[in-house]
Amino acid sequence: MSPVITDPARLPIVFQDALNAGDVDGVLALFAPDAGMRTVAGEQLTGAAALRAEISGTVAARGRLTNVQRHTLVGAGTALLVTDWTMEIDGPGGERITPTGTTANVARRDADGGWRFTVLNPLGTSGS
Repeated sequence: MSPVITDPARLPIVFQDALNAGDVDGVLALFAPDAGMRTVAGEQLTGAAALRAEISGTVAARGRLTNVQRHTLVGAGTALLVTDWTMEIDGPGGERITPTGTTANVARRDADGGWRFTVLNPLGTSGS
């Protein structure tokens, strides 16, 4: 069982560290069971299988994530996490690319006092 994250501001760094270690299960442990994600391509994902496929694909493409937490706003057992990110990753043609962005992620506190992502949106407020 993964450690309980008691400070929601730690979620982006724990996510980064697990992803960079190639620990797909460690990343997925940070998601609530009913979590959803918007990919950098704009696709909406829900469900454990879709999330596993997305994270596994990032690991397979040798993704290397750097997160810098900008804001954490907490209220009513919910947190909004705004994080600047840079991802080094193999592109479709095998070239190394480095997309960047700012997330608008949502987490909630579970009954055990731990925080888990419910919505990941690496595109933040971007419409594309």
